[in-house]
Order: sequence, then structure tokens, then C-alpha cells
Amino acid sequence: MNSNHKPVLLDEVIKALNIHSDGFYIDGTFGRGGHSREIIKRLGRKGRLLAFDKDPDAVMSVGMDLIEDDRFEIIKGSFTMLMKYVKKHEVEEKVSGVLFDFGVSSPQLDDDKRGFSFKYDSPLDMRMNPGEGESIASWLNKANEKEIADIIYKYGEERASRRIAKAIVAFREKTPIDSTKQLADIVCKTIPNKKSQIHPATKTFQAFRIYINHELDEIKEVLPQATDVLCVGGRLAIISFHSLEDRIVKRFLRDQSKPIEQPLEIPLQKENLGIKLKLIGKKVRPSEKEVSNNPRSRSALLRVAERC
Repeated sequence: MNSNHKPVLLDEVIKALNIHSDGFYIDGTFGRGGHSREIIKRLGRKGRLLAFDKDPDAVMSVGMDLIEDDRFEIIKGSFTMLMKYVKKHEVEEKVSGVLFDFGVSSPQLDDDKRGFSFKYDSPLDMRMNPGEGESIASWLNKANEKEIADIIYKYGEERASRRIAKAIVAFREKTPIDSTKQLADIVCKTIPNKKSQIHPATKTFQAFRIYINHELDEIKEVLPQATDVLCVGGRLAIISFHSLEDRIVKRFLRDQSKPIEQPLEIPLQKENLGIKLKLIGKKVRPSEKEVSNNPRSRSALLRVAERC
């Protein structure tokens, strides 16, 4: 594991999962394996851990300690394949815990070749899996102004989305946009913000990354799968980093923890109320100590639920 990588809310996640030594667990977002290693430390000989990551660099980072551990398996691909592999292992409704740590990871941000960050002058890519799908540069150089503005506003919640989109289209008429520096400079010249500590391009980069990786759509797709594979008492632990992710998670957990609406004249047994999850505790944020040691953790938020 990258010694510089700090898994977010590690102690809180381990506590939330309430790990049983013989349980079957899923880490839907392996990253650099910080959470996975702590989970597997607590598993006995019969315990199992299945991990997913679509980033080939993350999969390649798996150390020999895990590769040689027959309790561990990693799948190179999206966590939306969760149900497929649970069925393959024949553990439907037998999974003891599922963890998601949504968003981009620190190693991805810090890699100057991946195009996630405006800190580097790198190819404008932003794909979690560089070998799959279209890069943001490819899309950005052919999308129309309205499409660009809508994406920036929808996924970045950027008020100046129309001005930025107009500037992008004007720039690309002269030369293609293919680097993070070009994009960041366009945004900075369009909405200079000298007073704020937040870089002017932050929301635009976030919007393009979320869009090109279908991040919110994948969250919506996997949450029902994760719920359905859990055994009674199994835990679902979800870390999100910004309001768009957390809004989806919060609404899903709320809806799954409330009874279905039925006409009052129809009597329902408790097992037919449609309640699948029970919320566990309140949302958890990193401690001041963790934020001090890892500033990127400051916006992390953990929500936990248990299968009924």
C-alpha cells in the first residue's frame, strides 16, 4: 500500500461494519487497500473479502500480502457488478457488510498523468479507467455550449456555468483543449476569485470528472444491489465527499428505512412493510485530529445502516 495514502474514517468504518470473523465482506472501492487491510485483519480462516476497483492502477497496487491471501479477491471493474459476483460466490443475502468510499482517491489526484487535478499540467483525461470510455478532453472538444454549461451546473453546482462554457467554446475554436492547465486557465480568466481559498476551477473539474465517469448514476445503481445482498444484521457503510453523493445516499437510506405507503384499509404484517434497512447512529465526520493529519478528509461523511 502507498505509505502516503491515508484511508478516511478508518476506525469509524471498522466499528460501523461490526466485523464477524467468519463473515463475507465487500469493499466496493478498494483504492489503495487501506480499509480492506483492516477488514481482513479481523477475519478468521472462514472469512472472505471481495473488493472492486475500476482503476487499473489501484488493482496493480495490491500487495503480495493480499494476493497470496486466499480469503481475498479483487475485481477490476465497477462496483455495479457487485450482484453478479455475489451470485458467482453464491452468497446472496449472506453478505455481512458492504463498504463504499465514493469519489476520487488521493493517489488519483496526485498522479500528474491522470488529469484529475489542476495542480499539474497533464493530459485532460479524468477517467477512472483510462482504457475504457471517452476522455473528458474528447467530449469537451465536441460538445455544444449548452451541454457543457448544463454539466458544469448540474454536477459542479457552479453558478457561472454559462460563462465558463462560452469561454471554453471560444478557446477551442482556436486550438483544442487537451491539458488540465488549459482548462484551469480558461476558468480562472472567466471567474477570477482572489478572495476565496478555493481554486476557481474546482467545481468545473469536479463536474467533468463526475460526468465522464458516470459517478452518480453508478451510486444509484449499486445501492439497491448492496442492500439486497446483505444478510439480516449485515451492515452498509458509505463514505461520501460532497453534497451530490450524500444527497443520493441519504435519500436512499431514508426510503429503505421507511414502510411502503399502502391504503389504510389494507392490513400489513411487519415483514410486509417494505422496510429493508435500519439507520445506525448519526452521520459521522472526521475528527479534528484526522483532518489535521489528512486535510482531504475534511469533507468526508459516513452513513451506516443495517439490514432488517
